[in-house]
Amino acid sequence: MSKQESLEEKDPAPLQSSPASGSNLELGIESCAVNWDGPDDAENPVNWPAGKRWAQIIMISILGFITNLAPTICAPGISGIVADLNITSETVSTLAITVYVLGIALGPMVISPLGEVYGRLPVYHIANLVFVAFIIGNALSTTIAGFIVFRFLSGCAGGVPMALGGGSIADLTHLPKRGLAMTLFSLGPLTGPVIGPLIGGFIAADKGWRWTFWVLAIVGGAAGVAALALLRETHPRILLERKTARLRVETGNAHLRSKLALPYTPSQLLTRALVRPTMLLIRSPIVLVLSLYVGVVFGIMYLLFTTFTSVFEGQYGFTTSTSGLVYLGLGISMVFAVPVFNHLNKRMIVQAMAQGLPGPRLEQRLLPMIWFSPSVAVGLFIYGWTTEYKVHWIVPIIGTAFIGYGAFFVLMPAQLYLVNLFGSEGAASALGASLLLRYISGTFLPLAGPKMYETLHYGWGNSLLGFLALSYIPFPILFYKYGEWLRAKTAVKF
Repeated sequence: MSKQESLEEKDPAPLQSSPASGSNLELGIESCAVNWDGPDDAENPVNWPAGKRWAQIIMISILGFITNLAPTICAPGISGIVADLNITSETVSTLAITVYVLGIALGPMVISPLGEVYGRLPVYHIANLVFVAFIIGNALSTTIAGFIVFRFLSGCAGGVPMALGGGSIADLTHLPKRGLAMTLFSLGPLTGPVIGPLIGGFIAADKGWRWTFWVLAIVGGAAGVAALALLRETHPRILLERKTARLRVETGNAHLRSKLALPYTPSQLLTRALVRPTMLLIRSPIVLVLSLYVGVVFGIMYLLFTTFTSVFEGQYGFTTSTSGLVYLGLGISMVFAVPVFNHLNKRMIVQAMAQGLPGPRLEQRLLPMIWFSPSVAVGLFIYGWTTEYKVHWIVPIIGTAFIGYGAFFVLMPAQLYLVNLFGSEGAASALGASLLLRYISGTFLPLAGPKMYETLHYGWGNSLLGFLALSYIPFPILFYKYGEWLRAKTAVKF
């Protein structure tokens, strides 16, 4: 049976045995393997008190939310950035916004694997420090070259909470209770880019664009201090290695080893962790297609983020401060999507338990995507043609609400599916692969926006994006029907 099949049927039970007992130590080589002291071992993160576990999940979600404010918080103030930094190209001005997203795509590929060697905790702390440092660099920038470099580097660090967060949640939760935690965690990538312009519009209008970065640095610094106080290491292998080191001292047995120890040097572990996301994209059709689908939807959203200012200020006469309000359509719809998703998730769990199963069948996680993802295309058609004919501004904003609602039900089921599929051991790699395609699309698809709208105008331009979103709808249906068979044929071992 493949690892994926095992994870589908049940959440891996905490490893058992106690190497500290004399009877175990007399049993030979196997007794030297340090494991959790039974399924209820208090040192195992899934057995931590509920308050401690949720403090970790909430703190990680806050870090992810703050770093996802950065992609768009400066969008309403782009005219000030263009004037102060002497930007003469529309493509460069768009890149100044989206290059942060390229950093989110590439940075975690290099930084996140360090968590496999040194643990997740130090990577969270160092990444947040680097994020804040380069955000300050943006606030102080005097040239467009420096501004773009700082944007990219802050994005490299800012992507780490999203890449590591799924693994941390898998460390802390059993499979049936993972849905709510993943919902909270996913709100950052979804609502951060929506709330960012809302905040940034008022700051840029009142204090200027530089203060959007100063505010972000202050909030990021405060979250970093809170993380130092609240976050703890959750990686099971790192915790068992620490337990092993402690028991070697306590028992005097130098032969003790962690049950989860891997026979690799730190450099080999880093290499393996760096290769994993690419390997998953190449060898797992499910990871590749779901990542592409999420990437297309994210790219469409970021294209809208970078063009809302010109549409609503140019066509509807919005000011710099009020232009941020147009993002509320996306944000409010995502908030309404949360209770719907949680209700569906609870129903799946109840039905599974009634059948004597520990949780829903893995492919059932894709049902909300099948039901609600067409809303993205519907919203694009409404938004495109109502802006084309300059219908009252509330109507295109209603269109964006449909887009946001559908986007939630593309991202959320995809992330939960991948985390449940690969578990604590492989979730970070699976999400890293998804992030790579998601944010590369979010970087470069918006660059095509101005030329596309110039050629096709808003009606057919957004309709083209709608048809692109519709083209992916058959894939979750196919995965729902044949996913178990496909996973068995394309199992990826770690």
